[in-house]
Amino acid sequence: MHHFHIKTMRLVLLRLKNSMHDERGITTVEVILLLVVLIAVVLIFKEQIMDLVESIMDKITKQAMRV
Repeated sequence: MHHFHIKTMRLVLLRLKNSMHDERGITTVEVILLLVVLIAVVLIFKEQIMDLVESIMDKITKQAMRV
């Protein structure tokens, strides 16, 4: 299932890249697909994203206390 998301994300990114060269711009379907892929990536990597944000916030808090 993880492989499916990566393949889908690559397809959407390729379509986005190709649409940048197309004068029509991005269609509604492409925007929706991009959002779906973005949401899927966030759901797949939710734990890692939360750990990263927590780490960054801890560093900000520690440095703010030094000031």
